[in-house]
Amino acid sequence: MLKLTPILLIVLYALAMWLFSAWRLRQQLTANSTPLDDPRLDQALRRLGAAMGLDRVSAHVYEISPVNGLAAPDGRVFLTRGFIDQLDAGKVTEAELASVIAHELGHVTHGHARRRMMDFAGHNVVRTVLAGTFGRFVPIVGPWLASLVASALAARLSREDEYQADAFAAALMVKAGFGTAPQKALLARLGRLTGSTGGPVAWLASHPATARRIAAIEALERRWQIPPG
Repeated sequence: MLKLTPILLIVLYALAMWLFSAWRLRQQLTANSTPLDDPRLDQALRRLGAAMGLDRVSAHVYEISPVNGLAAPDGRVFLTRGFIDQLDAGKVTEAELASVIAHELGHVTHGHARRRMMDFAGHNVVRTVLAGTFGRFVPIVGPWLASLVASALAARLSREDEYQADAFAAALMVKAGFGTAPQKALLARLGRLTGSTGGPVAWLASHPATARRIAAIEALERRWQIPPG
């Protein structure tokens, strides 16, 4: 039992980190966001809602400049102010932003946001345990190797989540009458909108390559016998 004490302490520490991180994220999002009441997006939110059996989908604007969408562990969906700025500049359309909201709704529906918070704590445990194990055999590079293994595992799970959220969004966009064309069009130029000029090694990337994401959506279109947009 004494030998297990360090591991139990690590688990308890990870649980405390998860609880604190979830609380801090909720507080930060609440303090820095407002309901999405833009009249330009009202019809899109209503169409998505109708497709889900709701009057209107609820979303929020997170007041930060990077272009992104976010699904919070408590089920709220956010577009960043950066995305709204792109709409103001005519660089994205209402339908394309609807696809972002649909994607984040996919994360909520599949429980990805909540699970990622748990995974964050779990991966800290894995990283710590592996660092201790590898450190016995390769003291200098052991901690680095442990971090690499834990990061690769987290990235793989994250990429799977993105494919699931994309599939949910594609189905919802079709049901709402938008089709998948806005979703694919936005994905195709998302790198330019976000300012991304590349990325990490593929197996360490948290998102799949854009071409693969679009190909996966088109595979769904063929399965559903929907002409590609």
